[in-house]
Amino acid sequence: MPITTALTTEIQRVSILDEHGQFDEKLGKDLIPNDDLIKLYEEMSLCRKLDEVAFKLQRSGRMGTYPQNMGQEANSLGAAYVLNQDDWLVTCYRENCGLFHRGLPPEQILLHWMGDERGNNIAPDLCITPIAVPIGTQMLHATGLAWASKYRGEKRIACTFFGDGATSEGDFHEAMNFAANLDIPVVFFCQNNHWAISVPGRIQCSAPTVAQRAIAYGMDTIQCDGNDIFAVVHCMRKAVEMAREHGRPFFVEGVTYRLGDHTTADDARRYRDEEEVELWRQRDPMIRVRNYMKQLGIWNDSKEAALMEKVEAETSAIVQRAESIEDPDSDDFFNAMYAEIPPDLDLQRRTRRTSSIGQDPSQIERPQVSSR
Repeated sequence: MPITTALTTEIQRVSILDEHGQFDEKLGKDLIPNDDLIKLYEEMSLCRKLDEVAFKLQRSGRMGTYPQNMGQEANSLGAAYVLNQDDWLVTCYRENCGLFHRGLPPEQILLHWMGDERGNNIAPDLCITPIAVPIGTQMLHATGLAWASKYRGEKRIACTFFGDGATSEGDFHEAMNFAANLDIPVVFFCQNNHWAISVPGRIQCSAPTVAQRAIAYGMDTIQCDGNDIFAVVHCMRKAVEMAREHGRPFFVEGVTYRLGDHTTADDARRYRDEEEVELWRQRDPMIRVRNYMKQLGIWNDSKEAALMEKVEAETSAIVQRAESIEDPDSDDFFNAMYAEIPPDLDLQRRTRRTSSIGQDPSQIERPQVSSR
């Protein structure tokens, strides 16, 4: 039998505004209006400042472990900018910028990492799921949410975020396979930040791109410069069109870098080369946007100084709101369990007795222990 080609494919990589200030006028024309670009830059600035403040809160014992978003802001923000308000935003823990753009009060992020579950009590109209710390589980949730939208005949889609390390998890492959085989409108956005804690990307994936893992499932895919918000918006519009108009999943690989430690419990100096980190600092998404806006004449040092003063005040107010939240009520333990609390739990809530077993715990007889 003759030898034939079973598959020929290619993966596009999109870069519009690079670290040298080069802007592709053809791809970038009218992609983000100047007024919107200024607002997006302001949102990135607030997110970056909150990262700095959160780090100090943890170091001073006022908050638990915290994962900084520094260097990756353009990915979730660019995606949230493209998505509709009623599309599902299903995140892990490095998408603060996109969550704030959607409307999540920033103090809820601080409350989450302070160990206060009220940080996860997200307003339903925001269409945001709580932060997912277990690696990869949120991809299954996003696929299920998008499947429900399809079942109901809605035009809503879901977009889920995860790191390169998550693509080694079984949940990732199950979600991808399910979405591709059943034509589920979900966008899988991989923030390839090169490090899964201390494990480098070359060990997570021996292929030249993470994006090509999507091809194995028959899914369209694209790679973008994840530190270029223009490239992210361009690629997300392709992904959203495929999901919303054609009912098919789409995979986006945003190539970015985690400038900070994995979390405040980590010390990346133990396993990363400082020269590599410095190289990526020069590719900072915020520096690119700021320099580009200055080239356009819509930004200057005076506006930058005013913005820094504004975000300083805003972050102080955010911390104040988080730390001054009223103490939780003991009823909250019961109220948060069910939409309509069952009678036996309602009785426990009112009496503070474990009435379901008929006894107050302090009245339970203890077996006598022999002294022998």
